[in-house]
Order: sequence, then C-alpha cells, then structure tokens
Amino acid sequence: MAEQCILVVEDEAAIRDMLSFTLTAANYKVIEAPNAEQGWKLLLEHQPDCVLLDWMLPGVSGISLAQRIRQNDQTATTPIIMLTARGEENDQVQGFESGADDYVVKPFSPRALVARVKALLRRQSPEKSTLDLIKTGPLKLDLSSYRFTVNDEEVKLGPTEFKLMQFFMTHSNRVYTRVQLLDQVWGENVVVEERTVDVHIRRLRKLLDPVGAADYIQTVRGAGYRFSVD
Repeated sequence: MAEQCILVVEDEAAIRDMLSFTLTAANYKVIEAPNAEQGWKLLLEHQPDCVLLDWMLPGVSGISLAQRIRQNDQTATTPIIMLTARGEENDQVQGFESGADDYVVKPFSPRALVARVKALLRRQSPEKSTLDLIKTGPLKLDLSSYRFTVNDEEVKLGPTEFKLMQFFMTHSNRVYTRVQLLDQVWGENVVVEERTVDVHIRRLRKLLDPVGAADYIQTVRGAGYRFSVD
C-alpha cells in the first residue's frame, strides 16, 4: 500500500513538530503549512489523503479554509480533522458545519489523534467485502471509483457523508438511533457527540437537495433516522 500523505496546517511550530513526529512514526508522509494560504497551495499541489487543520490561524481561519476545501471540486472529498482549543458544543457544530469530518480539542493525546486519523481514512476507503456498486432507486454509489450519483448526476460527498450514504443504502427502511449510526459509521471506538450525527445528516441533505433526494433521509421523531426511496 502506498504511503498516505497528511497535510498539517498549524501556525504553532511546536505543535506542527509534534504532529509531524507522531504521524511520521505512524508511517505517514507529512507536509506542513503555517497558515491557510500555504495550506491551500500544498493541498492543490500534493492532494493529501487527510488534512489536520487548526481553527485559529493567522489571516484566513481554519473554518474558512475548510469551507473552501469543500466548495472546490478538486478537493471536496478530502478528509478534514479540525484541531482547536474551542471545545464548546456550539463550536464543534460550527466546525462540522464548515466541512470538518472530525473535531479534536486541544490539548490532545498524540496517540489518540493518530487513531482518529486512521479511523477517518478507513471511512475514506470502504471495505471491499461489500459490493463495489450499490444501487437504490435513482441512487448509485460506486466504491471502486468513490463516486456517488443521483439519476446519473454526480454528487460530491465528503468521506463521512459517503460512509453514511453507504450505510443508509445498504440498510434502508429501518430506523437507526444516533448511537447506532455513530457505532456503524464513525466506529465504536471513536468518541464524538450524538449531535455530530445531526450535523452530518443536515450536510448530507443539503448536498442531496439540488438533485431531489433530500427527502430520502427521514427524521423519525424521538427515535432517529430512516432511509427510504419508497
């Protein structure tokens, strides 16, 4: 397997050095940027497998860079882990809504961060034990090319939304609680707030709305979510 590349966008040199050392020891290639402008340039040049992005950057913020990454076709599916000292629930929701796939609050354990990177990259590369092509109504999800289409029109999904859609399309017409979705999509060993599910569901619906598929994901009040094309 080719060496995976991680882009670290962090203005504090000591934290960049720590992340570079930890990730290199875990057999990742690491490239670094001290601000959003250089981070964007390296992102386009190297197409990394994952971005570790500090929220509080000088000049352009990490939130703004995350939004730019999601809005560009070339980078829209790049996994993003937001690094920040802002641990309040509203801050986490803002981070996820900006396009982040995971959110790590400083100070953090380097080993725990590596585990989050590995878990996110696993979501980026679905298990090949499933069918390469999943079809449900007008929806097609191709695991081999990592493409998702509705009525043959491609919809760009981030890694978490892709994994969430994969789960929904293979488990339709059944209600799943937020906890069940966290275990199935994020993994049982990843600790995130239940509200994270709501944020990603909202993001997924927003992506599906222009192609008329947002209503396939239904909220079941007091229970959770159900996916159905019927």
